[in-house]
Parts: sequence; structure tokens; C-alpha cells
Amino acid sequence: MLNVIVQLVGGIGLFLLGMSLMTDSLKAIAGEALRQWLVRFTNSPTKAVLSGIGLTVVVQSSTATTLATIGFVSAGILSFSHAIGVIIGANIGTTSTGWMVALLGLKFSIASFALPLVGVGALLNLFGKEKIAFIGLTLAGFGLLFLGIQFLQDAMSGLALLIDLSRWSEPSLMMKLILLLIGVLMTILLQSSSAAITTTLAALSTQTINLEQTLVLVIGQNIGTVATAVLAAIGGTTSAKRTAAVHVIFNVVTAVFAFILLSPAFIWAYQHFESVQQLGPVLLVAAFHTTFSLLGACIFMPFLAKFEQLIIRLLPEKEHATTRYLDESLYSVPALAIAAVERALLRSISDMYGIFVRCIRGQMVAELVKTDEFDYTLGKIENYLDKMSAPQSIADQHRLLILLRLVVYVRVLKNDLSSVAHIESIQNQSNIEELANRFAVILEQFIPYLLNEPFTRIPNALVDELANFSSEMQAHQDLVRQKIIEESSSRMVSAAYTLEQLAAQRWLEHLVIHCSRVAILLGDNEQVLVNEELEATQA
Repeated sequence: MLNVIVQLVGGIGLFLLGMSLMTDSLKAIAGEALRQWLVRFTNSPTKAVLSGIGLTVVVQSSTATTLATIGFVSAGILSFSHAIGVIIGANIGTTSTGWMVALLGLKFSIASFALPLVGVGALLNLFGKEKIAFIGLTLAGFGLLFLGIQFLQDAMSGLALLIDLSRWSEPSLMMKLILLLIGVLMTILLQSSSAAITTTLAALSTQTINLEQTLVLVIGQNIGTVATAVLAAIGGTTSAKRTAAVHVIFNVVTAVFAFILLSPAFIWAYQHFESVQQLGPVLLVAAFHTTFSLLGACIFMPFLAKFEQLIIRLLPEKEHATTRYLDESLYSVPALAIAAVERALLRSISDMYGIFVRCIRGQMVAELVKTDEFDYTLGKIENYLDKMSAPQSIADQHRLLILLRLVVYVRVLKNDLSSVAHIESIQNQSNIEELANRFAVILEQFIPYLLNEPFTRIPNALVDELANFSSEMQAHQDLVRQKIIEESSSRMVSAAYTLEQLAAQRWLEHLVIHCSRVAILLGDNEQVLVNEELEATQA
């Protein structure tokens, strides 16, 4: 008995470890591609469902797909109705594990190729770089996953000899409800519906349990994924809670239909049709799992708009419009966590630019401008970044470095905003006011690009226009200051007034320089960015 338990626990452990290695490595390889895929292929409910299926099959984790969806709903890139489509697709895509186990893992002895896969994968990870190393980890994870299945099969064969489960095969409602609860608990304890379903399929293949028991267990295991989603949403953003609510409603409603209609239909077909019997019970369970997920999609797809309205009404947005992007659940996909911070920073920069433009044009009273909101946002962003671990991907590391520089510049812009009252002094000097108005025209052109979702790099022409204006200001700064002094002398104003004018001119000059650096950082030209980084290092 002890040997059977050891094999069972070890098999589950190997399966979970293999699945974790595969998922983490594939997410690291996908990185930015995962983000771009969701942006491009979710502009209709049908495409959203297909994208959810495709991503989940590739990454082998419905959680990764769901987390990506949370991030893009928060950023406003995906509408919530399309996000629901992705989540429905993820539920369908996660059934691919059952097919993989049924078609490969339980059909023949896999120990002959599982261990070599682990060895080859480990070598690739040891000697390869970047994507090759991650491919190595994926192969190793794939090998460990199937090695775990082998151990599970052996353990279930031993368990069938030691424990008589025939009394649980009674087709009574109470027995089915107990099995349903066991399925839910399996997923909660293993924290993976894939591991729970694989364990169940291994038990079925060794005739430890029968087909009817298996179908009910699979329904329970599918419900069990709700617990993981709910736990992940506790303390999360409203988007995370809405996504969890979608999981709960979709899985529970689908499970009810599967329990009442689909499970009896599959049992009846297996008992009355020889062609269905020839498929074998394991393959039939994989087909059942996919069918009831498809059934759920058919139930919900016609009512996506009403479903969206219901969830939004139940869970209204309470977080600030900018910081609602920052969801800690995105840490597991660094590219998405970085994108969330980027979105929050870009929105803050856009808001600041709008205030600068309105103040320069006299459309807003400078003395009434408050920076508390930006302090709050920057505090949340910095706290979010403190908790973020360094990404493994070189591309993500580069994006994170740019992001950290952008945080510094946003902090500097916030300080400039604190001194925006200098605008009043500028408006009393015709030569400086002209420069300020030119600057406002240029700055205003940046705002649509900053608010563009998804963000695309600011065109070089616009970056160059601001950079040239900044250079022009610096080249003529002595002349401008001389004019201020001469004008002050001719008007016989106080020294304090002249100093205010000079301070305002310096403030505007610094603001233009800071905005120019932000533009270079967000621009298309990588070489300019590299040169800018070198200059900053040398300085």
C-alpha cells in the first residue's frame, strides 16, 4: 500500500513539475508574441474564442491565457465581451491535455522516450541561450509530464488490486454528487485541472474506476478550476474579479448541463453503439470533456452582450482609471506586467501634457493644478515595480529598463507640473509666450499617440520636431534671457519681477528638454535611444 501511495504522489508531482516547466518556458518564449496575438486576433467574439483555444493549446495553460486577457481588459485593448470569448476559448483549449494523455500518454509505453527528452532538454537548457534554453526546458517538462503519467498508471494498477471501488459505481444521485465533490476537491488540492483529469484517466485506463464515475469526476474537476480563479481574484483588480466571475458562471452553468444531459447521453451511446465502444473509454472521456466545453460556448456565445452587462453591473469599476491596469496576477507573464505599467505611465504622461497645453493657452488656472493624483499613481507604479521580479527574456529586460527610465522622467515631469504657475510669468513676456505656444502645438500632437491602444512608437518626424525645438531653445537661451533683462530695464520693473521672468524661462526650457527626452524614449528610432543611453551614462 505504501509503495502505491508513493508512486501515486510521485507521479502527480512529476506531472505537475513537467506541466509547470512547459507552461513557464512557453510563456517566456511567447512573451510579447502572446500580447500581439491577443491584440490582433480578438476583434470579434468568434476570433476571440478561437484565439483563446489556440493560445491555451500552445502555452498549455488556460491560466496564462486568462492572465493575458485580464491585462488587456484592464488596458482597454480588449472589450470585455471579447475577453469573455477568450476565456470561453481557454476553457475549450485546456481540454487538449486530455487528448494528449489519451492519444499519447496511455496508448503505449512512454518511458523509452520520456527520459531521453528530459536529458536532451536539460542539455539544451545548460548550453543554449535565450529561446534555445527555454525550448530545452519545454522538452524536459514534456518528458517529465509523460514520466509522471507512467507512474500514475503503475500506481492506479496497484490501487485497483488493493481497493474495491465497485460500491461507488451505483448510478444513484447521491453517489454522483459525492463523486462530483471528489472531482472538485482533486482540482483544488492539486491546483491543476490537467493533473486531476490525468490522474482520473490513468485510473480509468487500469479499470480502477468505470466510465460513468470518470465522467462525473471530470465534471467536478472542471468546476474545481473556479476555486483557483476566485483565489487569484481576491485582492486583485476589478478586471481580475470580473474574469473570475466569468469563470464561475461559465463553468458552473456548463457543468449543470453536462451533469444532467451530456453525461447520460455519452453513457447511453457507449452502451448502445459498437462504433463508440471501439473508441475506448479513455478517448471517450477526452471527447466528453471537449464536448461539454463546446456546449458551454454554444450556450453563452449568443448572449455575450447581456452577459457582459450583467458582470459589469455586479462588479463596477472602483479603481482609479490609470492604476486599474496594475494587476499583480500579471507578474507570471512579465511581458504583460510590463505592458500594464507602460499603459499606466503613458496615461499619466498624456494627462500631464494635456494640463501643460491648457495652462499655456490660458484654458486652465495654473494655481489650481494639483499633483496629488500623479503622486498617488507614481506611488502605485513604483510599488508594483518593486514586487516585479526580473524577466528572463532579454527583450523583456530591455523593455523593463526603458520603463524604469520612463518612471524617472514621469517623476521629473510631475515636478515640472508642480511649478506650472510659472506660466503666468511667461504670459507677460511676448517673446517667451510665443515659444510656449509653439511648444503647446507640438506637445498636443503627442497625446493621441500616448492614448493609442495598443501603444505604437511615436513617429520619428514628431520626435525630431520636438528635439529640434528643444535645440533651438537651448541655442537661443542667452539671447532670450538678455531680452528679458533689457525689457525689464526699459519698463523699470523690480528685480524680483525680472528674476521671476528668468525663472519662468528656465522652467519652460527644462520642461521642453524633459518632454524631448520622453519622446526619444518612446520613439521609433532605436539608435537614437542607444545614443541617448550612452550620453546619460557618460554624464
